[in-house]
Amino acid sequence: MAHNQQRLTTEQRLQQRLTPLQVQFVRMLEMPQAQAEEEVRRALEEMPALEAADPAGEGAPDASGEYAGGVEASPGWRRPDFFAREGAGYYAESVLAQSEDTAGLYEALTAQLDQREGLSEKELAAGRYIIGSLDDNGYLERPLQALADDLAVTDGIDVTPQQMQRAFEAVRSLEPAGVGAVDLRDCLLLQLRRREDSPEVDHALEIVTHCFDLFSKKHFDRILSAASLSEEELRRALAVITRLNPKPGAALTGGGVAEEVSGQITPDFTVEADEAHGVLTLTMPGNIPRLQVERSFAEDTPLPEGNDRRARDARLFIQSNRQDARNFIRIVEMRRTTLYRVMSAILKLQRPFFLSGDEALIQPMVLRDVAALTGYDLSVISRATQGKYVATAAGVYPLKFFFNEKGRDMAEGTTAHSVMARIKEIIGEEDKSSPLSDEQITALLAEAGLEVARRTVAKYRERLGFPVARLRKEI
Repeated sequence: MAHNQQRLTTEQRLQQRLTPLQVQFVRMLEMPQAQAEEEVRRALEEMPALEAADPAGEGAPDASGEYAGGVEASPGWRRPDFFAREGAGYYAESVLAQSEDTAGLYEALTAQLDQREGLSEKELAAGRYIIGSLDDNGYLERPLQALADDLAVTDGIDVTPQQMQRAFEAVRSLEPAGVGAVDLRDCLLLQLRRREDSPEVDHALEIVTHCFDLFSKKHFDRILSAASLSEEELRRALAVITRLNPKPGAALTGGGVAEEVSGQITPDFTVEADEAHGVLTLTMPGNIPRLQVERSFAEDTPLPEGNDRRARDARLFIQSNRQDARNFIRIVEMRRTTLYRVMSAILKLQRPFFLSGDEALIQPMVLRDVAALTGYDLSVISRATQGKYVATAAGVYPLKFFFNEKGRDMAEGTTAHSVMARIKEIIGEEDKSSPLSDEQITALLAEAGLEVARRTVAKYRERLGFPVARLRKEI
């Protein structure tokens, strides 16, 4: 606890080095396309010195280009120097794993949270941050202390462990039941505890609470003994459990695989491939107009003269609103440029996939690879890819899909994506009356030139949602 408190204090001190403009940039950089468009619409309504230079999408700076090879800077491009890699190491913690919050899940849960009574402003802010950190299925994978650290750094909000816990419990009480769970067992328990009392619900709670490992391995005979249940009581309890939703957030997010999200997500990027000529075309669709300072607030507009209070207030009003508009315009343009540069780098690093659409061709890639091409700090790469999607001929993909590291027990050129794609094929084609063991799958992968350890095969098989061979057997 002392270590965590020291870390939080350190992060809070570092946060003070971020200017309000930097904090606003980080916040907007994280926004998916639909949310960014709404933010611009809100600013146009609320900021008197800001106006759209032309209708949305018409005449906006062209964020498109063709890639036959490297990533070239567009004319007039300038890196946001306050997040250059040099001197920004204190802000470099990767938060890639947290970023799969889609607008549907986030908006549905925050709307409920905002109606809750008894929460302080800090607890509400913490709750919104927790919601934004849930994965597609509604699970929270990061520790609360890590989220508190991020909240202090990015938003300047200092929350105590007690406030963070209250916010966490509030999120876990929202609908659909099960959101905010930290693992599958926790998810099932959250749902069971909201069910009306009955013998079968009580037995289901007993099984999930005390016999979950036996339940997950389908050792029903041992559950009968451990939970002191009859076969009929076990059957009724299992019927209750199997009706629960193991992915409560998926109904609002659409899951996360390309074919499932294509009709529910507003892509931040579109990539068109001309495989015959080896050309990739990257565009940033959307309805964010080109912005400018409204004429009456322009620099060359004469300011009211005089030293009376009315004149001073008028000058202050014009100057402050002009600066606010300039800052917002700068943030929007920096967001556009940063996202474009990051996606361009991903395009270069994953060129074989974007040309062919074959997921098995996805190359090993980590945040540092993109940072090396763009010059941005790791934290900027992480924020820029959080909750962002790209539309391709093969489907719509979250950018985090393309980040994968070659395992230590893998041969050179072998990636997690290529191994998982082959495992999926092998299991799909196996004899269901005699499923293949992990050792047999490992051997088949080796025959295909994919050298991986058996433990890695087991890990990827579980990630794909396939149980062990014994549980895949069909009579």
